[in-house]
Formats: sequence, structure tokens, C-alpha cells
Amino acid sequence: MTEKKFMAGNEAIAEAAVQAGCRCYFGYPITPQNEIGEYMSWRLPQVGGCFIQAESEVAAIYMVFGAAGAGARVMTSSSSPGISLMQEGISYIAAAELPCVIVNMMRAGPGLGGIQPSQSDYFQATKGGGHGDYHLLVLAPHTAQEAVNITMLAFDLADKYRNPVMILGDGNMGQMMEPVEFGPPKKPSVAKKEWIITGAKGRPRNIIKTLFLDPVILEKRNLAMGAKLREAARNEVRFEPYMIEDADIVIAAYGTVARITKTAIKILREKGLKVGLLRPISLYPFPYQAFAQTAERVKNILVVEMSLGQMVEDVKLAVCGKSQVHFYCRVGGMVPSYDEIVAEVEKIAKEAK
Repeated sequence: MTEKKFMAGNEAIAEAAVQAGCRCYFGYPITPQNEIGEYMSWRLPQVGGCFIQAESEVAAIYMVFGAAGAGARVMTSSSSPGISLMQEGISYIAAAELPCVIVNMMRAGPGLGGIQPSQSDYFQATKGGGHGDYHLLVLAPHTAQEAVNITMLAFDLADKYRNPVMILGDGNMGQMMEPVEFGPPKKPSVAKKEWIITGAKGRPRNIIKTLFLDPVILEKRNLAMGAKLREAARNEVRFEPYMIEDADIVIAAYGTVARITKTAIKILREKGLKVGLLRPISLYPFPYQAFAQTAERVKNILVVEMSLGQMVEDVKLAVCGKSQVHFYCRVGGMVPSYDEIVAEVEKIAKEAK
């Protein structure tokens, strides 16, 4: 039986990364994710790894580029405006088809905003962020234990698809402390990377670049990247259906909001309202089919977000008018309470009669 540890979400992610084989971390401090870098600063030297506090987020992401090109399992982390500064480098890493893990513990924005939790980086994370045709694989945990599991998965997916993977959390998740377990230590299974730059003695040299002046060659690369992402969209969709089997109203929420929603659903069930939750875990690829199937039998879907409305667009696209999509939000660092969600569902139920 494995021992449980009481850890904050940020620290749990950092330890999970180390146990997943991450040996390089480069980052720059920004609240509310500083504990990740702090943890890595003492933990990585214990396992022979490399920690560098870069001079900026821009420097950090290009250090990630270099380490990934040399074959290391590498991670960086930041929060909202820091991730914005990394966008050019993230686009370069995606174009070079290099695996890495990026953690974004979202804070309120836009601009400098505030250090309170938010979900207003959904578009940035799932719709590209930087320039060019690419996507990140994006995973959104809603508990510290799930953050541990998702972090370990993220490194495997990054290697499998040679693509950056983002873990999207928020200030609440990073700071909240919960018991977590890591399971027995095991050596990560990493496939041999024939493409890495380790010196060309005894083999043809490898070249990692993103500049292709011949449009014919660049088109082929872009099409190949598109095919890879379509494969990920087929194979890597993850979601949690929670009490939706008999639900008349389904709530769509992810991350911190989803765990608040689960409490609201218990209260609503006690009041006799059949309500469930469909929680996306992979935000890219998004579980479009799961929402489409839900819309076949449920007339009302309520999307709850800590943004002015971002994931709601994907939900509307998925249901294609077959369900009425309602929306409720809190922004600027305000977190919806379960009482607010209960009241919103009761209003929908009353209107549906």
C-alpha cells in the first residue's frame, strides 16, 4: 500500500514530473505557480537533474527548446502573462516537433490582472496561442491527485506525439493542499529518440529547425503535423461523465469549477432535480462527441466558467443546436460558489417547465 502525502497542487505536479523522468526545468517566478519552481530547485539536484531560474519567461522557453532537442524530459511552468511571453517559443517548439510539458496556473486577466484564480486562458491554450498552424495537447485536472496522474501522462503524450503538452490549472488548484499518492517508483518507459541532437559521430547528423524557405517542403511539414494532431484527436480524448445517465440538465465545467459543481449537483439531487456533470479533462482534443451524444437526450446544458465565455463556444459547436446552451460565469478572480450554481440550475429548470 502506497503512502499518501499531503501536498499543495503545485508541489504535487513538480514531484510527479520528477517521478515521470523530468530532469530539466527552466522557469521564471510568477504567482500563483512559484512553488513549482521552488520545489524543482532542490528536488532536481537530488536526482541528477538541472534547474535554472532563467532571466525571463522568454529565455526559459528557449532553454526548454534546447533541452528537448537534446532528448531530455523537460518542463516549464508559469502563469497567464508569463505564458503569453512564451508563445513565440512554444510555436517554435511545436514547429520543431519537440516534446515538452508546460504548466499554466491561470491568474485573472487580461493584462497584469490579479493573482486570484481564473480560466480566461482557455483560448490561448486550446486555439494555438502563438503564430502558425499548430495545437498543444491540453489537459485540465480538477484535484491534486488527478494533477499527479495527468502530469505523468503529459510526458508520455509529449513523447508519443512529439508535441508540447500543457497542463492547465488555476491559482486555487496550485495552492490547495490534498492527500496524494504516487504509487511505487518505476523507471519511465521512454522510446528511443532517433531524431535528437547528441553529436553525429557514427551516424548521419540530425538537424532541428523551423525555417523552410521552400513552400512545398513547408506545406508537407504542416500537413504532417496536422495529421499527427488528428491522430491525437482520435485517440486522446478524455472526459468524466458524472451522474449524467438520468440527468435532465447537464453542467459542463472543468478544473476548479468542476469540483464546485459536483457539490452543487449533490444539493440539487437532494432537492429532486436530476442534474449531472460532463467534465472535459482533455481541452484539446475537446470531447465533442461526448457532448453531441449528450445533446441527443438532454435539452439544457449549463456551461460554468471563470471567464467571460470561452469553453462555451466549443460546447455550442459540439451540440450543434440540439440542446439549449446556457452560460454562467464569474471573472476577475471571483470563484462561483455552489449556491450560485444551484440557483442558476433551478432557474433553468423552472423555465423548462
